Order: sequence, then C-alpha cells, then structure tokens
Amino acid sequence: MLRLNISASIDYNAAVMSSDTAHPQKLNSQMLPWPVDWAALLGAARPLILEIGFGHGDFLLHLARQHPDASIIGLEISNRCLTLVEDRLQRHNLHHVRVIHTPAETALHHLFEPGTLDEAHINFPDPWFKTRHEHRRLMQRDTLDALVSRLKPEGRLYLATDIHDYAVMAADLLAATPGLDNRLDTPWANTMDGRVVTKYERKARQEGRACYYFAYQRNHQPAPPVPVIQELPMPHVVFETPLSLEAMRAAFQPIEYAYGDTHINISFIYLGERALLFDIYVKEPTIDQRVALTLVARERPDEYTLQLSMIGHPRPTTGIHAATNLLADWLIGLHPDTKVLKRKTQVIKTE
Repeated sequence: MLRLNISASIDYNAAVMSSDTAHPQKLNSQMLPWPVDWAALLGAARPLILEIGFGHGDFLLHLARQHPDASIIGLEISNRCLTLVEDRLQRHNLHHVRVIHTPAETALHHLFEPGTLDEAHINFPDPWFKTRHEHRRLMQRDTLDALVSRLKPEGRLYLATDIHDYAVMAADLLAATPGLDNRLDTPWANTMDGRVVTKYERKARQEGRACYYFAYQRNHQPAPPVPVIQELPMPHVVFETPLSLEAMRAAFQPIEYAYGDTHINISFIYLGERALLFDIYVKEPTIDQRVALTLVARERPDEYTLQLSMIGHPRPTTGIHAATNLLADWLIGLHPDTKVLKRKTQVIKTE
C-alpha cells in the first residue's frame, strides 16, 4: 500500500531562495507542514508579520520595506493575485517575504503555533453583505480567537474597512475580546498615519466613502485555547466481500452527511480495472478538501482496501476520517457476508 509522509512533503531547503535569481517554491496550506517551522522556511529566526488577504500586494510590499529585519507572510486565495505578487516580490528582491495560497481560517488553525506572530494586518476584508453569507466573514469569534492566540504578548492587530456596518460589527467583536487592548482612544480612527494607500482604500476615497481603522494590542491575559490542528494517521479499511467492483459500483448512490459544522458529500464513483475511485468533498470549519478515496482489489480473492488517494495532496483530518468511516460502513453494509479484516480509522463523534 502506498504511504506518504505528507507532513514532510515540502522541502524547506528548496523553499528558501539560495540566490537573488532563484525562484522560491510556490506554497499552499495543503502541502506545508502543520504547523510550519517559519525560521526554517524563511532561512532565519526573525519577527513574524502576517497580512491576511493581500490583493495586489501594495501593503505587503510596504510592510516588507518597513520591516527588512522581519519575516513577512501574506495569505491569499486568488491565484491571479498570488502570481502578480510573486512576480513583484521577485523583481524587488524581497526574499524575506513569502505568500501562501490558503484561506485565512486554514492558515490560522493549521500553520501558525500559538504566540508566534508579532503583527497581523487585515485590510478591507470582503464584507459579505447578504445575511446568508455572514458566516463567510473573516471577522468571526472563532477566527478572531485563533488570531489572538497566535499573537505574542504585545503583538499588534490592525484592521481596515470602508464599510460602516462592518466597522460597527468588528468594533463590538474586538471590544468583547479580553486578550486585546484598544490602542486608540475611540473604537476606530478615520485616518492612520504611516499607511500606504491600497487599491480598495483608494477606490473608497474616490467614491466618497469613509475608511475605518482599528489598532489593537495583545495583552497578557491568557490566550483563547486554540491548539494547532494537526493531521491524523492515514485512514484505511480492509474487508472481504463476495461482491465484485462492478456490483458495488452498480449499487452506489450519492451520499450526503453532516455533523456539527462538518459536511461530507460523496458524489461520484469511477470504475477502473482493479479499483473504484470515489469523488469526495469534505467541508470542515477550518479547511475544505476535495479528495478521492479508492477501493483497491487485493491479491487475495474478494479482499479490498479502502484508502485515501494521493491525488491533490489530501490531508487526513477528522473530516477525512469521518468520510472514510461513512463510505466504509456503506460498502460493508452492501452484503451480509462482508467481513472487516482491518480498520485503521479514528472514530469521530457525530452527534
């Protein structure tokens, strides 16, 4: 059976540029270790500054120039913005900056250990105006608690928005966070010295909208208990059944299941010469994954192994284990003579 140590799937030596002309390895949260050794990745132990959602990179480059002795990390989900900013960093030889393709929630819960960030910046996050989309807003209690836990004592958090309702919501959320102290005399300011003007900030000013700036500092109260979420062992189930791959494929119907904030969708099945491949989507509070589980015929007749495919660099989270259990239970229940020979999955409480 194929085994891969996904935690070691990134080569830190390859990821660190060795010369002014070298191109760094492109980074994403699916391939980085959980958590990341930032000193190894950046080539030195330095203060760590984070920008969430850097867009065209104006503010990220500003941070890089203002803090040449710090390591600057930028998070973004837009591939177009990532490519643009990677080229800009290369042209300006800003080797102490790295950008990562990742949702902020995934990075905060999986990549950063508690008490490691010196600064965090959030500039003009998507307000998600519609009520049904409010859960997508970056400024949520769970995400803010994770961010506060990742800040060092005295570490600073900066937020900027041009949406008044978002500012009011954020002001209430920040004021209700014991681990943070407001560095301003008011809930927010409408100007902030020392800032570079970003694309959205310029657009807001041109359209006559006010901007709202927040500046908070991590105090010495205990941080929220938000541990780094690490991956589990690779799941697999071995069973014996008189059913053929063709018969199991014929019996398949799409499966949807949800428990808590985790949603599992097993939508498609494909038949190969000696295997079935199941297309699976798993949405967890901190990470979404589109993965494949394969049912492979073993050398002994009527024996099969259900295992996680390496397509797309999946990470064996609790949601992936739950999906494996869900599919295994369905396969095992297809015939009364099916026998489980080996089961290495974590039992997930789904109630």
